[in-house]
Amino acid sequence: MDRPLDELSGGQRQRAWIALVLAQDTPCLLLDEPTTWLDLSHQIEVLGLLRERNRRHDATVITVLHDLNLAARFSDHLVLLGPAGLVSTGSPQEVLTESNLKEAFGLSALVMPDPVTGAPMAVPR
Repeated sequence: MDRPLDELSGGQRQRAWIALVLAQDTPCLLLDEPTTWLDLSHQIEVLGLLRERNRRHDATVITVLHDLNLAARFSDHLVLLGPAGLVSTGSPQEVLTESNLKEAFGLSALVMPDPVTGAPMAVPR
């Protein structure tokens, strides 16, 4: 609390910025990689807070994430982009498919249900 922002670690700084955004209590949040610099437990915490903001406060939350498994776990709607532009849009089940991952990233992956949430989960081959 008493330290300047530029003296904080990358993860502490990221959490401070997210706290500032959430404190504004706006009806719409646009976030670009909000989990960058965060360890996994803090990534889950932040994405859970954003989901809670969406559910309890009816806020629109638009987030850019490169971690497809976290995106599928915490999102209701995904937009998947590839080198040529839009590959797919829809629910995580509609978007996170083996063929879409191949088209977007040239990635061969197995897509299976997340054992915790049931959302699709990609495992690279």
